[in-house]
Amino acid sequence: MPNRRADDPIPRDSYASPRPWHSIYQKRRTTAQQALRAIKRGHRVFIGSGCSEPQYLTQCLEEIIPLLADLEILHILSVGKPRFTDAAFFDKCRLKSFFVASASREAVAEGRADYTPVNLGDIPELFHSGAMPIDVALIQVSPPDRHGYCSYGVAVDIVKSAAQTARHVIAQVNLQMPVTLGDSFIHVRDIDSFVEYEEPLLEVALPLMNPIAVDIGRHVAKLIEDGSTIRAGVGSVSTAALYALEEKKDLGVHADMLTDAYLHLVKKGVITNARKTLHPGKIIASFCLGSRELYDFVDNNPMVALYPIEYTNDYLVISENDMMVSINSGLEVDLTGQVCSDSLGYEIYSGIGGALDFLRGARHSRKGKAIIVLPSVTLDGAKSRIVPYLAEGAGVVTTRGAVQYIVTEYGIASLHGKSVRERALALISIAHPDFREKLVHDAERLHYLHKGLVPYSAARAVYPFDREVSQIFPGGLQVTFRPVKPTDERAMKEFFYSLPREESYIRFLSIMKVFPHYDVHRMINVDYQKEVTIVGLAGGAEANRIIAVGRYTMGGPSEAAEVDFIVHPDYGRKGIASFLVCHLAEIARSNSARTLVAYITRGNEGVMGVFHKLGYVVESSYKNGVYEIRLSFGKKAAACVTDYSP
Repeated sequence: MPNRRADDPIPRDSYASPRPWHSIYQKRRTTAQQALRAIKRGHRVFIGSGCSEPQYLTQCLEEIIPLLADLEILHILSVGKPRFTDAAFFDKCRLKSFFVASASREAVAEGRADYTPVNLGDIPELFHSGAMPIDVALIQVSPPDRHGYCSYGVAVDIVKSAAQTARHVIAQVNLQMPVTLGDSFIHVRDIDSFVEYEEPLLEVALPLMNPIAVDIGRHVAKLIEDGSTIRAGVGSVSTAALYALEEKKDLGVHADMLTDAYLHLVKKGVITNARKTLHPGKIIASFCLGSRELYDFVDNNPMVALYPIEYTNDYLVISENDMMVSINSGLEVDLTGQVCSDSLGYEIYSGIGGALDFLRGARHSRKGKAIIVLPSVTLDGAKSRIVPYLAEGAGVVTTRGAVQYIVTEYGIASLHGKSVRERALALISIAHPDFREKLVHDAERLHYLHKGLVPYSAARAVYPFDREVSQIFPGGLQVTFRPVKPTDERAMKEFFYSLPREESYIRFLSIMKVFPHYDVHRMINVDYQKEVTIVGLAGGAEANRIIAVGRYTMGGPSEAAEVDFIVHPDYGRKGIASFLVCHLAEIARSNSARTLVAYITRGNEGVMGVFHKLGYVVESSYKNGVYEIRLSFGKKAAACVTDYSP
């Protein structure tokens, strides 16, 4: 369809029959050149946000900027290619942006434009309070409906508050602007000039998702329960986290930004909003940043409601969604948990955006979660993004007191309520293996860790996620078995302290001959190959109560894996021990062990039955009150009789 300029009026049938507002509209309909005469030297001019930027009005503004002086231009971000940030306009206008994107990054870095660090949800109050008065607002809207209301379309965000407070409002009326529902309308009487011009809306393609982003997304998916309400920030990693949710059920959306990644989940039947506790059945957002397909989806769609940013980003409103999950990208995290997500040293890279708004909302939500995602290294692999301390000039967007989960391609670090020592251990364990040894040295130098606490060989070990498994035992007991982590020290100690004293002598024998607290560090800092410790936790993946421990150590030319295990007596006779030892045996076999060995004291012969259920021929000998149990992975029994069904 050809573009329609101001002298080609919108067809009358788009208005239906004449209404009282119609004469107002006709009287205020004009050309862009005539409308922009309202802009004077020294004015503060607001330009509509993101994909709703009125491109035609902006281009016409750029044509008259040389005739003006001292203009201040406000916006959140531009996804187009504005010229008002060019060096040629430096002495005529200055951009003040609330978020830095590619279109303005160079100008901000060179000092030709300004970045205002502020939470998105706080911007409207700057307008309403008079702290940042707006002289002229350039916005883009849909044609008026039969009641005289235009829709802000794909961006309500701060556009509504800017239009409400500006001294003069100029609207580009675009037939291609979808009508979005919610609190997303402005009446023609509240617009001073109408410039009719049809053009395609700006579009933003989804970022490319590399394998690292995909791996991070898989880890994030483990943290998100069915029925959660989600919000993800910008960037490839956050987008990958959304795509990783394809197997979830009945997710809801309460977000500031709506992208095609959400649309993908809607089409997959994942996003239904059926279990939302606030606005059930509806996607709540403030602006769209995506494709024409997304714009067509939101057009007059009762499933989608767009609201001003001061509503969507109010943490008290956000927190009314149970199981609210906020996913934000980080650029750098130090070993105490401080997160920088807006700058690379002194250079502003993006902005605060809605990160803190949704972090607070998720943290105040019942069963909510705030997740920070980032690759473990920079794109060129030269630097770790987990660092002993933030780079000079880096901004702390998420404080160490507010941080909850950090996720890299190497796993999940749960930091909330953890000490600095525990945080350092957790973050080192999800850093890139090439940088872990140095991070351990740095942590020791900064006195976050005691020297020698973490063996460097163990620090480089990559956590084997494929060894995680859950099983249901009699009585409906769910137990999650997973490899031990360096952060399990306290949970391991609590487990051993909870055991009846005699249990520690007769069932956990080969390495720990006495009550084993002193040797916990050896058990939790393993290489996952020659040394493996598996813990059984009562409950789901995030449970932290250990009820069973199994371990093997492998060494010497015989390639024999020596096994120990113990199950808390409160959970005995449920088949947990058999499952645990079977799991350990399979791990040992896959790690090239040829035989499995265990030592059992006299009087505890009942434990032998566990080994007879593994499906291999068991050989035993007795000497000095101790039975040696040995089985070879090359000698299979007729059948494995283990039954783990409840």
